[in-house]
Amino acid sequence: MSMGSNGAAALGENRVSFWRRNRWLVWVAGASLTALATVAVLVAIVLHRAEPFLRARIVSALEDRFHGRVELDSFHMSLIHGLRAEGKGLRIWPPAQADGASDAGGTGSGEPLIRLAEFHFRAPLHYEPGKPFQIRVVELEGLDVHLPPRSHFEHVSSGADSSSGGMLNTTSGAHDSGTPLVSFSVDRLDCKDARLVLETSKPGKLPQEIAIAFLKLTGVSSSQAMGFEAELTNPRPVGTIHTKGEFGPSPGPDLGESPVQGEYVFNHADLSVFKGIAGILSSTGHYDGTLRDLTVDGQTDTPDFQLRPFNNPLPLHTNFHAKVDGTNGDTWLQPVDATLGHSHFTAQGKVVRVVAPAEGGRPPVSKGHDISLDVNVDRARIEDFLRLASHSATSLMTGAVTAKSTLHIPPGPEHVVKRLGLNGSFKLDGALFTSTKIQEDIRQLSLRGQGRPQDVKRGDPAVTDSDFSSSMRGDFKMADGVIALPDLQYAVPGALIQLKGTYGVEGGALEFDGKAQLQATVSEMVGGWKGLLLKPADRFFKKDGAGTEVSIRIDGTREEPRFEVDVGRLKKTMSGTPGEK
Repeated sequence: MSMGSNGAAALGENRVSFWRRNRWLVWVAGASLTALATVAVLVAIVLHRAEPFLRARIVSALEDRFHGRVELDSFHMSLIHGLRAEGKGLRIWPPAQADGASDAGGTGSGEPLIRLAEFHFRAPLHYEPGKPFQIRVVELEGLDVHLPPRSHFEHVSSGADSSSGGMLNTTSGAHDSGTPLVSFSVDRLDCKDARLVLETSKPGKLPQEIAIAFLKLTGVSSSQAMGFEAELTNPRPVGTIHTKGEFGPSPGPDLGESPVQGEYVFNHADLSVFKGIAGILSSTGHYDGTLRDLTVDGQTDTPDFQLRPFNNPLPLHTNFHAKVDGTNGDTWLQPVDATLGHSHFTAQGKVVRVVAPAEGGRPPVSKGHDISLDVNVDRARIEDFLRLASHSATSLMTGAVTAKSTLHIPPGPEHVVKRLGLNGSFKLDGALFTSTKIQEDIRQLSLRGQGRPQDVKRGDPAVTDSDFSSSMRGDFKMADGVIALPDLQYAVPGALIQLKGTYGVEGGALEFDGKAQLQATVSEMVGGWKGLLLKPADRFFKKDGAGTEVSIRIDGTREEPRFEVDVGRLKKTMSGTPGEK
């Protein structure tokens, strides 16, 4: 035990003597720690002193870039894991207007062009004089871009040479001398929760708002195009748009004139937000141009397109070429190539937003979209269109149809069927009624019109419904949910029927009057010994080359139609008093 104690004491004395012999190490360590602490304090002081300078440099660079007033509430830096910086409360105003709309100091007033809640970035602790700091990623949160109308920048351009009202060009002294003391280069910019508001100078037009869930810019530069990828929320119909492409460079302070091109995918857009229609739409396409003037080529698919309240879905596919005004969403279709079910048609025209004027100090309110189209139905089936506008899954008739029409749907609270306006002409060939009762009436009319009454009651297996197919043609107008047909011509073998009347789209009400011209005479239509008795009456019913002409009426509903032939003249003739023509 004593030896152990003596050993420990000796070891302690050796340690003390070591530090006594090497006391300079203590001084070196202390001096080093003091130097590091001093450096840390100096770095903190330098960073604190540099923050206002760098903040001013950032503000100056942004003023040079946007030619407008810039404000930055706070800017802080640290040296944890490299140079880290963050700023809050960034506001950038558009260029001061040349017409005196800006304040007296020329600093700009009104709505800022850009609001940014906060930004963050990192840069390596490596700097070479004359070269920019290389920033890999800048993160933005709460970005709000409020783009003024083109007229604002036209005013600015016209007054750019004015010393009092021209575009701002605020710079620091270092920048005036030629090369900036500090510059930055950004590889990528990430942004989330952004909003883009596109103003318009057109009277009665509301600004277009676009919500951006995230935005990524690569190769960030003001002198060359930047790559981008974004996810947007489309307001109407609500759906998510994924897009990527290239943006810029901007030719001036007006971001709306910046070139842009890219591809997009639009998914799960619910069309039921529009009155009178329903279905889930998806679309893909390509666009290029500027934010204010885009050319879009794409396609849409709506596998369950339907009209309310009929709710009979049909697949709708379109290919389109369009011009889009991004400031308000107005679209000019040039044209749309569409397939509905088995029917093909094209349409061209415009879809523009209509705004109710401000009243009583209240801001203007969007009334909806005004749709004006020229429609050409070149290869179609009538059953597709009838099924779309029917409560029944079975259409009233089948057949090949062609048509040309103008279509107008103004905005309003009424159902789309009430607002839909049509004005055109059509031709229907090979028409067959799906109702057995109606088709049997058509068969009998055709046989009697051909002078074959003996075949009415006996069925010929070689004769099918296609032998009694009919054709229609005429002009039509639709307003307030009612289709008017002023000169409908209906032809079936042996007979020509001319009608005029109306058809109610929602209730299916039929109201038609007209005449039927048949090839056979009255006596030939009746046949047998009764036909022989009616031969003297033939001359009273012949007219315009027809063997027989009689008045007819069709009424009832689409589901329960009634077909009547006026035989009053025949009864009067048989009583010896021929009817009037």
